[in-house]
Amino acid sequence: MSATNGVAGAELVIPEPLRPIAIVGPTASGKSALSLALAHAWDGEVVNVDSMQLYRGMDIGTAKLPLEQREGIAHHQLDVWEVTQTASVARYQRDAVADVEEILARGKRPILVGGSMLYVQALVDDWQFPPTDPQVRARWEQRRLDIGIDALHAELAAVDPAAAAIIEDKDPRRTVRALEVIELTGRPFQASQPPKNARPRWNAHILGLRTTPEWLNPRIEQRTHAMFEQGLVEEVQQLRQQGLVEDSTAGRAIGYAQVFQAERGALSWAQVQERTVFATRRYVRRQRSWFNRDPRIDWLDASADTFAQAQAVLKQAAQ
Repeated sequence: MSATNGVAGAELVIPEPLRPIAIVGPTASGKSALSLALAHAWDGEVVNVDSMQLYRGMDIGTAKLPLEQREGIAHHQLDVWEVTQTASVARYQRDAVADVEEILARGKRPILVGGSMLYVQALVDDWQFPPTDPQVRARWEQRRLDIGIDALHAELAAVDPAAAAIIEDKDPRRTVRALEVIELTGRPFQASQPPKNARPRWNAHILGLRTTPEWLNPRIEQRTHAMFEQGLVEEVQQLRQQGLVEDSTAGRAIGYAQVFQAERGALSWAQVQERTVFATRRYVRRQRSWFNRDPRIDWLDASADTFAQAQAVLKQAAQ
């Protein structure tokens, strides 16, 4: 069995016991717990596909598994960026692909875990990123400054509704990038992405955790409450001393953004948890919409025994 490794003309032969397993799905659906169970069962190592868990020190607000809860399983692509760095899907793709192939070379099974949509696609697909043009980008940046991010996102929605549906309306960097790509290529931003019916990189199995709002919403509320109980506000204050600012990729993460808003008086402290829950639910809707369009995903019921379901799917695929 062969699968492309992202290098033009090169192929890796991936034996069935080593084929990567990707676990995707919405926030708070149980991906981390399933990843540990599968890693133990299949001699695997975890590769993070959560864009905010890449940041060093962003632990509580991203629900990053502490070292002592990783059960001796090696984890990759955690704590690799400083909070002052701008996120880069292309840089993540390069580094994570290298990690996966190094794991394979050692005879271990990569377990790819996360719900950041563009990062998942960058890792499981051979996504060749569109060109950039500093002048075009600068022009869109100026347009953002002139009319504001809400109006610019509305302009994106008018020309490319699909892109606007997956890019947060308060995300200036990705909104500008999408408009830059549209201008440079003359095509919708999503047209630059590989088709979702293509064979995944390394012929990876993709497992998705399917949820209902009735089951997931209480889990989101419980997780959010626990984050603030564990010291999310104090974590933000510590990270500010390391250079974290509100108008940055890391500073716009859910939970962190709401703490910043409260600190400058845009929210009352009584509203912070409620707004964090609301933002998380909105993000979950985007995740559901994105992953539901991928026909390659084998869906598991997140409210039942996901390990038993995953084992059944993987064993059937190996026959």
